[in-house]
Amino acid sequence: MASNGRDLDSDVIIIGGGPAGSTTATMLARQGVRVLLFEGAIFPRHHVGESLLPASLPVLEELGVLPEVERAGFLTKWGATMVWGKDAQPWSWYFKETSTRYPHSYQVWRPHFDKLLLDNSRGHSVDVREGHRVVQVLYRQGKPSGVRFNTNDGVTGTASCRLVVDASGQGGLLGRTLGLRRWDDFFQNLAVYAYFEGAQPLPSPDDTNIFIESYPHGWFWNIPLHTGQAGIGAVVDSGAGQEGIARLGTEGFLREQIAQAPRTAAMLSGAAMVSGPFVVKDWSYTCEPMVGDGYILVGDAACFVDPLFSSGVHLALMGGVMAAALAVSTLKDPQMAEPAGRAYQELYLQEYSHFRELARLFYSSNLTSDSYFWEARRVLERPGETPENFSPRQAFIKAVAGQPPRGYERAVLDRGQAPAEFSRSVREVEMDRTRRRDKLEMPGRDQETLYASVPRLSPSAAVRRKPVLSQAEFVWGQVVTGPGQPQGTPCSPLVALLVSLIDGETPVSGILDAMCRDQAPEQAARIKEHALTAMKILYVDGSIDELRGL
Repeated sequence: MASNGRDLDSDVIIIGGGPAGSTTATMLARQGVRVLLFEGAIFPRHHVGESLLPASLPVLEELGVLPEVERAGFLTKWGATMVWGKDAQPWSWYFKETSTRYPHSYQVWRPHFDKLLLDNSRGHSVDVREGHRVVQVLYRQGKPSGVRFNTNDGVTGTASCRLVVDASGQGGLLGRTLGLRRWDDFFQNLAVYAYFEGAQPLPSPDDTNIFIESYPHGWFWNIPLHTGQAGIGAVVDSGAGQEGIARLGTEGFLREQIAQAPRTAAMLSGAAMVSGPFVVKDWSYTCEPMVGDGYILVGDAACFVDPLFSSGVHLALMGGVMAAALAVSTLKDPQMAEPAGRAYQELYLQEYSHFRELARLFYSSNLTSDSYFWEARRVLERPGETPENFSPRQAFIKAVAGQPPRGYERAVLDRGQAPAEFSRSVREVEMDRTRRRDKLEMPGRDQETLYASVPRLSPSAAVRRKPVLSQAEFVWGQVVTGPGQPQGTPCSPLVALLVSLIDGETPVSGILDAMCRDQAPEQAARIKEHALTAMKILYVDGSIDELRGL
């Protein structure tokens, strides 16, 4: 339907109908926010990024589309099979090793998958305008106030709003216009990919796994799809790739790379290319800031990280949930916009950094090939990077040393040859956590000894007031900071009170008594039980540096 735009207005305008945009839209509409979503394409449309993570399933469940995804016939993905590390033979890891609730994900056909999400937004009363390409963000008094768009049938229009959410993908309308992108020098790669019919699958039970093969000039992905096709892509050095494409053409370059990856070549020996090839040039980046007065960036418009671990859709879905929460908070209370925006960016970059450090570690640990590509990517540490100014690395070390995993972290330590300093750091963290846990669980240790011990906080441990994500919005709450957690972890009032009472002089018994003052006996017993459990967790994690006398 053509529109002149004269009557288009809403609370929030979303630019882009991919997973980030549709998730944001659905979550906002559930809160009664009027949402207008512009998408330049008509769905279904082509998009790469077929391999999902189990971490995405809870979001799909929250959106209400998981049953449709399950009925769509997508292949179940149980893990990954790789030629990577120090062994040239394929090896596999499985999600069930780290997740019992979600031991699998899916290999989705993105045209179908993305349409499911967008139709779900429409079903939640989002005003979805496909075939409407936003060409400009409009401003009033220096703040976004709407957009200008072109329709596929040649009509130009405008629409007004209180808040703009840029979910325009790697095109990144606002990020590019405002000069917000910060390119990642470590991942100077590009990808060339296509779709093949007749590809030979991996042997069962790994036949639906993503297959990743490192080879001298980079690495390949091979994603089996329920359509009978397989998505095949080569990730190579950006400069070398552009030179090769200029020399051979895109298809010629892709076929040259396939010929140099023996297992991928064997799997494609009887296959025919049926779509593509395509090139993705813009690689890893972040936008800073991701939030400004009147706008929010989300999905690939906010950041993009090397696709080695299929993190794109996960970051888009997670970001969509957070962007909707930030928008709700901002619309309700404009005074919340700035502090909640900082919290949004911190949470987003925390998740982004996890995948970035994981990819860097994997690149640095691969010894299957000896070439310029791999030598340039085997140095995990770079000049000027120290624990003081490179906190994401320290946070990641804690992640592989006992914090909740995404499912891949330990594989590189077992299969690759991680840099010596990294492995040493992981061992130190693990040994410290084990020592602390054993100290609490020492046979014969009585409760009175623990009650008499005196806790002392780590220098980095503190309780801070800041916006936290709660339900469908950001609200003021409290977080506990600690080693490797400079941004803090949301905590309950009980835990905040516990930490505030630790002064390095009062024993555990005195702290518990202070927490239970004026409480009925039954309530006091429950408070002491929960507080003692929290204290043990804080001690094992290192936020409580010491339990003197234990």
